Amino acid sequence: MKKKHILPFVQGLYFIITGIWPLVHIESFLYITGYKTDIWLVKTVAILILPYSVLCFYTIGNTKRNTAIATVNIMCCLGLAGVDLYYYLKGVISWIYLIDLALEMIFSIYWIFYLLYFKRPL
Repeated sequence: MKKKHILPFVQGLYFIITGIWPLVHIESFLYITGYKTDIWLVKTVAILILPYSVLCFYTIGNTKRNTAIATVNIMCCLGLAGVDLYYYLKGVISWIYLIDLALEMIFSIYWIFYLLYFKRPL
């Protein structure tokens, strides 16, 4: 695997894990991330995160730059980071979401560099 593909691979794995975990074992997910009143919403977000992992893995196997995938990933990551920050500052979610915030910002920066510096398709 090329160096430029490491971060999309990590992001893809991260989204698979965070997407499947609450669906498979909600109790351990809540133990780590804190109690939530709307379990249906936790599971909905988990399901919605899973397709983004497919986009990350698609990018690894594709030699041409894909502006649409990068833009969608930037929007996803910045959206999740914004939600993390807003609800943490409001005291609604646990500090553990600050780790997610940091990861989402790293992923966003990667995709911005992907757009700016990776070769364009011919």
